[in-house]
Amino acid sequence: MRTLCSSTLLGEFFVIGFAALVAMKDPDLSMGTVWTVSGIAMVLCVLLCGVVTRPGGVVLGWALQIALIASGFVVPVMWFLGVVFAALWWASVHFGRKIDAARARFAAQAAQPGPSSPDPA
Repeated sequence: MRTLCSSTLLGEFFVIGFAALVAMKDPDLSMGTVWTVSGIAMVLCVLLCGVVTRPGGVVLGWALQIALIASGFVVPVMWFLGVVFAALWWASVHFGRKIDAARARFAAQAAQPGPSSPDPA
């Protein structure tokens, strides 16, 4: 799960940076405000990569997805990109958990002693 979720979060890191460049064109927003909010979101993406498998990590990821969708109020294309990344986040969590469960099953099977076969000597 960690690999899939981290990949999604790193993609969001870049999208947030590019959205900040677009938001800077808005005359109602100061450059400092845009980069403070975007910078916090970008740092959160990187930090979440490290804590996604800990308790609450996935919930924080969902909060980030909601914030990304809500950023559509400032940069309208973020409505679409936010939904796309929320879907990617869901897929990363859903299929990541399935992959983790399959890996655990395979590890448990490998750890079990199998039937011993006679040596063909």
